[in-house]
Amino acid sequence: MSSRERTGSVIGAVRKCLPDHWLVFHTRELATAALDIFLARGFSNTRMGDVADRAGVGKGTLYLYFPTKQLLFAGIVQEMMGRSLASFNIAQPGPKESVRSFIERTLQPFVSELEKSRRADVMRLVIAEGARFPELAEMYRRITLEPLAKLIRRLGKLAIARGELESKALSRFPLLLVTPALLAAVWNGLYGAERPLEPGKLFAAFLDLIFDDGKPARKKN
Repeated sequence: MSSRERTGSVIGAVRKCLPDHWLVFHTRELATAALDIFLARGFSNTRMGDVADRAGVGKGTLYLYFPTKQLLFAGIVQEMMGRSLASFNIAQPGPKESVRSFIERTLQPFVSELEKSRRADVMRLVIAEGARFPELAEMYRRITLEPLAKLIRRLGKLAIARGELESKALSRFPLLLVTPALLAAVWNGLYGAERPLEPGKLFAAFLDLIFDDGKPARKKN
């Protein structure tokens, strides 16, 4: 089985093994506890028992739902990022809603809450540990980056069709749209204590560049 197939199996296990009532009451607590310890100790030095103690659940309960640290990490990403992105991918702009307005209604709050929601911490963890544990980077790509790229590519094509954009950059390189989120996560990890960047404001400024400050695209003769 290839690395990609193993990662897909792990992600599928996370999505299937958790009953709805358990997700509602426990996954956020476990995700927060595990993320805290992963960030403090690194992935290899994190013990499942410590995560269970931090989350206030029995070690057996933790292993019942997340038998490995890889599954636990995938659960963190799914809880903190994957659920929101899944809902965005089935949403559509309203009949009179511009693509930019749709992005501002859906993706901008997602980016604005990057630090408060701990999503930026997940990004920093992947950056720090991804080279040593490529399966973590692959899980993050499958759960977060691929759905984002699918959504943004669809929006880029729609914006061109509606005359809101001239450039095909977003449909060709969709993850360009989330570069402000990556920049903010890296910057705040290094310099945030003294000179923090606000991800939402950075994202709004980037939308101004892409959409020419809200002006409609010029029609070609």
